[in-house]
Amino acid sequence: MTLVPTTAGDCEAGALGVTLCHEHVTGGYEGMRVQWPHLYDPDAEMVQIARNIEALQKWGVATIVDPSCLDLNRNAHLSLAVTESTGMRFVLATGVYGVAYRHFGAHIKPSANVLVDCFLHDLEEGIQGSGVRAAFLKCACDRPGLTRDIEMVHRAVAQASLKSGAPIMAHSNPKFATGLEQMSLFHAEGVTPSKIQMAHTGDTDDLDYIERLLETGCFVGLDRFGLDVFLSTERRLATLAALVERGHGERLMLSQDCCFVLDGMDDATRRAFAPDWRPTFLFETVLPAARRLGVPQDQLAAMVGSNVHAWLSA
Repeated sequence: MTLVPTTAGDCEAGALGVTLCHEHVTGGYEGMRVQWPHLYDPDAEMVQIARNIEALQKWGVATIVDPSCLDLNRNAHLSLAVTESTGMRFVLATGVYGVAYRHFGAHIKPSANVLVDCFLHDLEEGIQGSGVRAAFLKCACDRPGLTRDIEMVHRAVAQASLKSGAPIMAHSNPKFATGLEQMSLFHAEGVTPSKIQMAHTGDTDDLDYIERLLETGCFVGLDRFGLDVFLSTERRLATLAALVERGHGERLMLSQDCCFVLDGMDDATRRAFAPDWRPTFLFETVLPAARRLGVPQDQLAAMVGSNVHAWLSA
């Protein structure tokens, strides 16, 4: 029996219920909130977050995997408060996103030991004094590729995974095939491939690339439905159907990478930016459309259920 740490306490992986693999309670950079708190209204934000959570609960969602980490406005106390208010479970991350690793200064050179220690603290003792332990590790590689510092963070994530047994979610950019670079590094570090979820793989409909990635043994996230600025919903659905037809359904996960509160973007701006980018779009539109394309219901249910649970407990 594998227990997954959540904001509602440890939960057996198979009992997590309907689970979205990639959503955010808030989106933004924590430095802004620390330096200029007058720009934000926590009470109004809590109302907005609760409204989105309640909408998801009507579709049966019981657990949300939130990959916020350093430089992504991670706030374990807020997630815990949302759980206490709504009953929604959150699975939280540790790790580094963006360029914040510069803050570790000389400590990061020539080793990543300080990063590994920080990650292990979150995994073993808890995040930000909240008592909630991280359940997985997060890192990111985008258009620049595995630069020296990004490679350092990935190696630290890999080492923390090996020490703790925690799985990894890796933000990738399929347009530049970074997932293959990332998997090569994780393989060299000795991480079991099934412990890795390559996020944002669904931003491409290049089936050859996705199958090369799947051949490495990882899970992949088709996790940005509604963000047509990266790839249209129509093309994302066609990719999903094709991957299932080719026998890859057991290693796919579905989500939206939606932020229930997104700093600097009000509802009107969000609708103009991505009209379908909302927490319930997957259930209202994507899953019914996928069924019409012939994707079996049991496989779709696994992509927001047992596939996610298998990665979290790998």
